[in-house]
Amino acid sequence: MATLTTTTNWTKQAEEKKVESNLWVKWINFADSQSKNQTLWFLLSLVGQGVFFLPIPALLIYYFNAPVIVLAITLFLFFANIIAGMGGSGIRITLTLFAVSVLIHLLMIALYIL
Repeated sequence: MATLTTTTNWTKQAEEKKVESNLWVKWINFADSQSKNQTLWFLLSLVGQGVFFLPIPALLIYYFNAPVIVLAITLFLFFANIIAGMGGSGIRITLTLFAVSVLIHLLMIALYIL
């Protein structure tokens, strides 16, 4: 009678093939897929910061009595985006810094207006 002498570990093979797909991994995969458009994202970041985010401190300070730290945060994020883009950082840094800027500004708007 022939018996099977090798053991197979199917669950271990399935675990090795299982790809972790949380939000951070999806974000990194998206950023890596946009590496050919790095200059476009840098310009979009600068235009978005300049047009939409730089007026926010004036609005919040003048109309909603926000502290002056709002202006400092906005200018820090604006110049951080400029330095990151012009300093040759990768697409992951450029996109992550832009996304962080958007989230921080939305948080400041929600904090002082709502």
